[in-house]
Amino acid sequence: QVLLVESGGGLVQAGGSLRLSCVASGRTFSNSAMAWFRQYPGKEREFVAAIRWMSGHTYYADSVEGRFTISRDKAKKAVHLQMNSLKPEDSAVYYCAARDGVITSTIRLLYTYNDWGQGTQVTVYD
Repeated sequence: QVLLVESGGGLVQAGGSLRLSCVASGRTFSNSAMAWFRQYPGKEREFVAAIRWMSGHTYYADSVEGRFTISRDKAKKAVHLQMNSLKPEDSAVYYCAARDGVITSTIRLLYTYNDWGQGTQVTVYD
């Protein structure tokens, strides 16, 4: 099992930036991926961004492409989400997630991730 601890959420004005971080402890990542999902009240978690742990290849939801950047620090077993040009509709609880194995066609799918962080709130105001 992997323990994931997020940090970096908060309150920011529209157009501003935030950087989320997620530190993992537990098993060593090898053939795996990590991702960020977000959840609006009463809605299912939705995919935001993912990164393949070994290659660093990244994937984004259309709604954040060009504004958000996911990256990883292999030495610190951490993944980051740099969020720029934030909009009020980006307000949600953001969750870090980890999975075993990498099948590109499923990397955006919620149910393929088996480890989750506790979530961090991001609020963007006009």
